[in-house]
Amino acid sequence: MTKAQDLNGKVALVTGGTRGIGLETVRGLAQLGATVVIGARDAKKAIEVAEQFKQDGLKVESIKLDVNVHEDHVAAYKYLDENYGKLDILINNAGVLLDQENVSLEIINRTSTLPMKVLRDTFDANFFAQIELTQILLPLIRKSAAGRIVNLSSILGSLSLHADPNSPIYTFKTFAYNASKAALNAFTIHLAEELKDTPIKVNSIHPGWVRTQIGGGSADIDEVEGSRTSILAATLPEDGPTGGFFHLENALPW
Repeated sequence: MTKAQDLNGKVALVTGGTRGIGLETVRGLAQLGATVVIGARDAKKAIEVAEQFKQDGLKVESIKLDVNVHEDHVAAYKYLDENYGKLDILINNAGVLLDQENVSLEIINRTSTLPMKVLRDTFDANFFAQIELTQILLPLIRKSAAGRIVNLSSILGSLSLHADPNSPIYTFKTFAYNASKAALNAFTIHLAEELKDTPIKVNSIHPGWVRTQIGGGSADIDEVEGSRTSILAATLPEDGPTGGFFHLENALPW
Protein backbone atom coordinates (compact mmCIF):
# COMPACT_ATOMS: atom_id res chain seq x y z
CA MET A 1 0.00 0.00 0.00
CA THR A 2 1.16 3.55 -0.70
CA LYS A 3 0.90 6.70 1.32
CA ALA A 4 -2.51 8.35 1.79
CA GLN A 5 -3.79 10.61 -0.98
CA ASP A 6 -5.75 13.85 -1.05
CA LEU A 7 -9.43 13.19 -0.33
CA ASN A 8 -11.11 16.46 -1.25
CA GLY A 9 -14.57 15.71 -2.63
CA LYS A 10 -14.65 12.25 -1.04
CA VAL A 11 -17.31 11.14 1.45
CA ALA A 12 -16.48 8.62 4.16
CA LEU A 13 -18.49 6.82 6.83
CA VAL A 14 -16.72 5.49 9.93
CA THR A 15 -18.72 3.29 12.31
CA GLY A 16 -17.79 3.49 15.97
CA GLY A 17 -16.15 6.83 15.25
CA THR A 18 -16.45 8.57 18.61
CA ARG A 19 -13.48 6.96 20.33
CA GLY A 20 -10.38 4.87 19.89
CA ILE A 21 -9.18 3.83 16.46
CA GLY A 22 -12.42 5.02 14.89
CA LEU A 23 -12.02 8.54 16.27
CA GLU A 24 -8.48 8.83 14.95
CA THR A 25 -9.55 7.40 11.60
CA VAL A 26 -12.18 10.13 11.36
CA ARG A 27 -9.55 12.73 12.17
CA GLY A 28 -7.04 11.34 9.68
CA LEU A 29 -9.49 11.12 6.79
CA ALA A 30 -10.87 14.59 7.50
CA GLN A 31 -7.35 16.05 7.64
CA LEU A 32 -6.83 14.63 4.14
CA GLY A 33 -9.85 16.62 2.96
CA ALA A 34 -12.69 14.11 3.11
CA THR A 35 -16.14 14.84 4.42
CA VAL A 36 -16.43 12.24 7.17
CA VAL A 37 -19.67 11.02 8.71
CA ILE A 38 -19.37 9.53 12.18
CA GLY A 39 -21.75 6.65 12.82
CA ALA A 40 -22.25 5.84 16.50
CA ARG A 41 -24.77 4.32 18.90
CA ASP A 42 -24.62 7.38 21.12
CA ALA A 43 -26.06 10.12 18.90
CA LYS A 44 -25.35 12.87 21.46
CA LYS A 45 -21.71 11.87 21.78
CA ALA A 46 -21.37 11.71 17.98
CA ILE A 47 -22.72 15.25 17.65
CA GLU A 48 -20.29 16.52 20.31
CA VAL A 49 -17.31 14.87 18.61
CA ALA A 50 -18.34 16.16 15.18
CA GLU A 51 -18.73 19.69 16.52
CA GLN A 52 -15.24 19.59 17.99
CA PHE A 53 -13.80 18.54 14.65
CA LYS A 54 -15.73 21.33 12.93
CA GLN A 55 -14.17 23.84 15.34
CA ASP A 56 -10.82 22.56 14.10
CA GLY A 57 -11.88 23.35 10.53
CA LEU A 58 -12.59 19.76 9.49
CA LYS A 59 -15.63 18.54 7.54
CA VAL A 60 -17.21 16.07 9.94
CA GLU A 61 -20.88 15.16 10.34
CA SER A 62 -22.62 12.61 12.55
CA ILE A 63 -25.53 10.20 12.48
CA LYS A 64 -26.97 7.72 14.95
CA LEU A 65 -25.82 4.33 13.77
CA ASP A 66 -26.03 1.30 16.02
CA VAL A 67 -24.57 -1.40 13.79
CA ASN A 68 -26.90 -3.96 15.35
CA VAL A 69 -30.05 -2.03 14.37
CA HIS A 70 -31.40 -2.57 10.85
CA GLU A 71 -33.39 0.66 10.90
CA ASP A 72 -30.19 2.62 11.59
CA HIS A 73 -28.59 1.03 8.51
CA VAL A 74 -31.52 2.14 6.37
CA ALA A 75 -31.43 5.63 7.90
CA ALA A 76 -27.69 5.84 7.15
CA TYR A 77 -28.35 5.02 3.51
CA LYS A 78 -31.06 7.67 3.32
CA TYR A 79 -28.86 10.31 4.96
CA LEU A 80 -25.92 9.66 2.65
CA ASP A 81 -28.08 9.43 -0.45
CA GLU A 82 -29.96 12.65 0.25
CA ASN A 83 -26.93 14.67 1.31
CA TYR A 84 -24.16 13.33 -0.93
CA GLY A 85 -25.63 10.90 -3.46
CA LYS A 86 -22.68 8.54 -3.02
CA LEU A 87 -20.27 6.97 -0.54
CA ASP A 88 -16.57 6.79 -1.39
CA ILE A 89 -15.22 5.14 1.76
CA LEU A 90 -16.84 2.77 4.23
CA ILE A 91 -14.83 1.95 7.35
CA ASN A 92 -16.46 -0.96 9.20
CA ASN A 93 -14.71 -0.05 12.44
CA ALA A 94 -17.24 -0.81 15.19
CA GLY A 95 -16.73 -4.06 17.06
CA VAL A 96 -16.78 -5.82 20.42
CA LEU A 97 -14.70 -8.26 22.45
CA LEU A 98 -16.97 -10.06 24.90
CA ASP A 99 -14.97 -13.21 25.68
CA GLN A 100 -13.58 -11.67 28.85
CA GLU A 101 -14.31 -8.50 30.75
CA ASN A 102 -10.72 -7.28 31.16
CA VAL A 103 -8.27 -7.92 28.35
CA SER A 104 -5.34 -6.98 30.60
CA LEU A 105 -5.91 -10.18 32.58
CA GLU A 106 -4.37 -13.50 31.59
CA ILE A 107 -6.25 -14.96 28.63
CA ILE A 108 -7.63 -18.44 29.37
CA ASN A 109 -8.97 -20.63 26.58
CA ARG A 110 -12.67 -21.15 27.40
CA THR A 111 -13.78 -22.47 24.01
CA SER A 112 -15.54 -25.52 25.46
CA THR A 113 -17.52 -23.49 28.00
CA LEU A 114 -18.11 -20.23 26.16
CA PRO A 115 -21.78 -19.20 26.57
CA MET A 116 -23.71 -19.24 23.32
CA LYS A 117 -24.97 -15.73 24.06
CA VAL A 118 -21.41 -14.40 24.03
CA LEU A 119 -20.75 -16.12 20.71
CA ARG A 120 -23.99 -14.86 19.13
CA ASP A 121 -23.63 -11.32 20.45
CA THR A 122 -20.06 -11.16 19.19
CA PHE A 123 -20.99 -12.37 15.71
CA ASP A 124 -23.96 -10.01 15.59
CA ALA A 125 -21.70 -6.98 16.12
CA ASN A 126 -18.47 -8.11 14.44
CA PHE A 127 -19.82 -10.06 11.47
CA PHE A 128 -23.52 -9.93 10.64
CA ALA A 129 -23.82 -6.19 11.26
CA GLN A 130 -20.82 -5.44 9.02
CA ILE A 131 -22.27 -7.51 6.20
CA GLU A 132 -25.75 -6.01 6.43
CA LEU A 133 -24.49 -2.43 6.55
CA THR A 134 -22.13 -3.01 3.63
CA GLN A 135 -24.88 -4.62 1.54
CA ILE A 136 -27.27 -1.75 2.24
CA LEU A 137 -24.69 0.95 1.44
CA LEU A 138 -23.12 -0.80 -1.57
CA PRO A 139 -25.37 0.93 -4.14
CA LEU A 140 -23.96 4.26 -2.94
CA ILE A 141 -20.40 2.93 -3.00
CA ARG A 142 -20.96 1.81 -6.60
CA LYS A 143 -21.64 5.48 -7.44
CA SER A 144 -18.12 6.40 -6.33
CA ALA A 145 -15.36 6.65 -8.90
CA ALA A 146 -13.10 4.71 -6.53
CA GLY A 147 -15.02 3.05 -3.72
CA ARG A 148 -13.09 1.67 -0.76
CA ILE A 149 -14.44 -0.76 1.86
CA VAL A 150 -12.24 -1.34 4.90
CA ASN A 151 -13.13 -4.10 7.34
CA LEU A 152 -11.50 -3.77 10.76
CA SER A 153 -10.30 -7.27 11.46
CA SER A 154 -7.49 -8.41 13.75
CA ILE A 155 -4.43 -10.58 13.55
CA LEU A 156 -6.38 -12.74 16.03
CA GLY A 157 -8.59 -13.67 13.08
CA SER A 158 -5.69 -15.43 11.35
CA LEU A 159 -6.38 -19.17 11.31
CA SER A 160 -2.85 -19.83 10.02
CA LEU A 161 -1.24 -18.12 12.99
CA HIS A 162 -3.65 -19.65 15.51
CA ALA A 163 -2.75 -23.13 14.24
CA ASP A 164 1.00 -22.48 14.57
CA PRO A 165 2.38 -23.16 18.09
CA ASN A 166 5.33 -20.91 17.26
CA SER A 167 3.25 -17.87 16.31
CA PRO A 168 3.06 -14.85 18.66
CA ILE A 169 -0.73 -15.12 18.96
CA TYR A 170 -0.97 -18.88 19.52
CA THR A 171 -2.10 -18.59 23.16
CA PHE A 172 -4.58 -15.76 22.57
CA LYS A 173 -7.60 -18.02 22.20
CA THR A 174 -10.56 -15.66 22.68
CA PHE A 175 -12.79 -17.88 20.57
CA ALA A 176 -15.82 -15.68 19.89
CA TYR A 177 -13.77 -12.62 18.96
CA ASN A 178 -11.21 -14.55 16.91
CA ALA A 179 -13.83 -16.57 15.02
CA SER A 180 -15.85 -13.45 14.23
CA LYS A 181 -12.80 -11.76 12.74
CA ALA A 182 -11.92 -14.88 10.72
CA ALA A 183 -15.48 -14.86 9.37
CA LEU A 184 -15.17 -11.15 8.54
CA ASN A 185 -12.00 -11.95 6.61
CA ALA A 186 -13.95 -14.51 4.59
CA PHE A 187 -16.50 -11.81 3.77
CA THR A 188 -13.68 -9.58 2.55
CA ILE A 189 -12.35 -12.28 0.23
CA HIS A 190 -15.75 -13.13 -1.20
CA LEU A 191 -16.94 -9.55 -1.69
CA ALA A 192 -13.65 -8.48 -3.26
CA GLU A 193 -13.92 -11.28 -5.81
CA GLU A 194 -17.50 -10.33 -6.65
CA LEU A 195 -16.45 -6.71 -7.18
CA LYS A 196 -13.13 -7.40 -8.92
CA ASP A 197 -14.32 -5.89 -12.20
CA THR A 198 -15.40 -2.62 -10.54
CA PRO A 199 -13.33 0.29 -9.15
CA ILE A 200 -14.25 -0.82 -5.61
CA LYS A 201 -11.53 -2.28 -3.39
CA VAL A 202 -12.33 -4.38 -0.32
CA ASN A 203 -9.70 -5.20 2.28
CA SER A 204 -9.39 -6.44 5.85
CA ILE A 205 -6.90 -4.72 8.10
CA HIS A 206 -5.20 -5.39 11.41
CA PRO A 207 -4.62 -2.06 13.16
CA GLY A 208 -1.96 -3.45 15.49
CA TRP A 209 -2.20 -4.05 19.22
CA VAL A 210 -3.66 -0.69 20.20
CA ARG A 211 -4.24 0.88 23.61
CA THR A 212 -8.03 1.01 23.45
CA GLN A 213 -10.93 -0.33 25.50
CA ILE A 214 -10.57 -3.61 23.58
CA GLY A 215 -6.78 -3.67 23.33
CA GLY A 216 -6.11 -2.81 26.95
CA GLY A 217 -3.53 -0.57 28.58
CA SER A 218 -0.56 -2.84 27.94
CA ALA A 219 -0.85 -2.67 24.14
CA ASP A 220 2.07 -1.64 21.93
CA ILE A 221 0.78 1.46 20.12
CA ASP A 222 -1.53 4.41 20.58
CA GLU A 223 -4.79 5.10 18.75
CA VAL A 224 -3.24 7.46 16.20
CA GLU A 225 -0.77 4.81 15.10
CA GLY A 226 -3.61 2.28 15.19
CA SER A 227 -5.59 4.28 12.66
CA ARG A 228 -2.83 4.35 10.05
CA THR A 229 -3.69 1.05 8.36
CA SER A 230 -7.37 1.98 8.08
CA ILE A 231 -6.42 5.25 6.43
CA LEU A 232 -3.99 3.57 4.04
CA ALA A 233 -6.63 1.04 2.97
CA ALA A 234 -9.21 3.81 2.57
CA THR A 235 -6.95 5.79 0.25
CA LEU A 236 -5.58 3.08 -2.01
CA PRO A 237 -4.70 4.15 -5.55
CA GLU A 238 -6.26 2.56 -8.62
CA ASP A 239 -3.51 -0.08 -8.80
CA GLY A 240 -3.76 -0.94 -5.09
CA PRO A 241 -4.67 -4.38 -3.75
CA THR A 242 -8.12 -5.79 -3.10
CA GLY A 243 -9.21 -8.90 -1.23
CA GLY A 244 -6.22 -8.74 1.09
CA PHE A 245 -5.42 -8.72 4.80
CA PHE A 246 -2.92 -6.04 5.85
CA HIS A 247 -1.12 -4.33 8.68
CA LEU A 248 0.34 -1.14 7.22
CA GLU A 249 2.02 -2.29 3.97
CA ASN A 250 2.46 -5.87 5.15
CA ALA A 251 0.20 -8.71 3.99
CA LEU A 252 -0.92 -11.03 6.81
CA PRO A 253 -1.71 -14.75 6.57
CA TRP A 254 -5.35 -15.76 6.55
